[in-house]
Amino acid sequence: MSRFLTHHAAALPSTVPFTGPETLERRQGRAFRARLGANESLFGPSPRALAAMQAAAAEVWKYADPENHDLKQALARHHGCKPENIVVGGGIDTMLGLLCRLTLEPGTPVVTSLGAYPTFNFHVAGYGGALTRVPYAGRHEDPAALLAAAGAQTARLLYLANPDNPMGSHHPGRVIEDLVANLPPETLLLLDEAYADLAPPEAIPAIAADHPQVIRFRTFSKGYGMAGARVGYAIAEPGLALAFDKVRDHFGMGRIGQIGALEALRDQDWLAQIRRNIEAGRDRMGRIARANGLEPLPSATNFVTIDTGRDGDFARAVLAGCQERGLFIRMPGVAPLDRCLRISLGPEAALDVVEEILPQALRAAGG
Repeated sequence: MSRFLTHHAAALPSTVPFTGPETLERRQGRAFRARLGANESLFGPSPRALAAMQAAAAEVWKYADPENHDLKQALARHHGCKPENIVVGGGIDTMLGLLCRLTLEPGTPVVTSLGAYPTFNFHVAGYGGALTRVPYAGRHEDPAALLAAAGAQTARLLYLANPDNPMGSHHPGRVIEDLVANLPPETLLLLDEAYADLAPPEAIPAIAADHPQVIRFRTFSKGYGMAGARVGYAIAEPGLALAFDKVRDHFGMGRIGQIGALEALRDQDWLAQIRRNIEAGRDRMGRIARANGLEPLPSATNFVTIDTGRDGDFARAVLAGCQERGLFIRMPGVAPLDRCLRISLGPEAALDVVEEILPQALRAAGG
């Protein structure tokens, strides 16, 4: 360990929230037949966005616009707010890290759900926040319990994903609106809406962009199919949005991703087609699950979480069996959610691999 690290940094574990499929492929010495574990869009980006990125590659010698001006203007029009409400960054993960840097000091109370998106926890730990984790209520994050914990802990930050990862569930927008209306005055709600582009309209709450206690995170990684371009954004009141300029990497956005996102946003017809593809994929994944005696949970995302009806050890055995046979999927990491498998959706050929391999892995695990 380097002697130049701070005491806090030296004490942190050398871990990352997720093991990438590339790492697993290197360990196995072969590629996966189907990559359905990272909730990427196998349907890919809009052809218009792809053409724009291909054209932009010839000018990759240029830095991206450090102000993200055109993209911020377009996002403001898309969401009916002001450009001053928009922050653009390298994916939601990067923006969560910047938000933690802006708001946390060692010991600052933070509330999240036990089993929710672990990258947020990773950033909280990195800046020394004191994390309280509230159990899920069945298949859903528990807004009432989160709110109670935030009040009891005088939490600076409260993290909630809607729709949820890893369960794929969602709360109606009115539930989130009620949570916002009852936030303790010292608490900022981090509303992760990574899957909002794929969710039913009733899942999206009506929250003013200028609300002083809410920051909403969105991404081009899911519905828009640009996970590798790393383009995310946030909607926040102008004072908080402006604060990101204090700490962000001003040349952190890649020019190709920036231009591709702008064109993807213009092509809403493609996003509508992706929603239809995802709906068809949910239906087929449900049939595959039920044919194997498993329960597919309702999903508002581009993945389906499948309840094995057993425990975490059984689900891990099935997961390992899928991986050994060439199918990359994931599962929740915390009991009792770890009884489930989480499988991203994709074209028919990818789901054919699931239909072939899942029953083999179940039999090998004793299911």
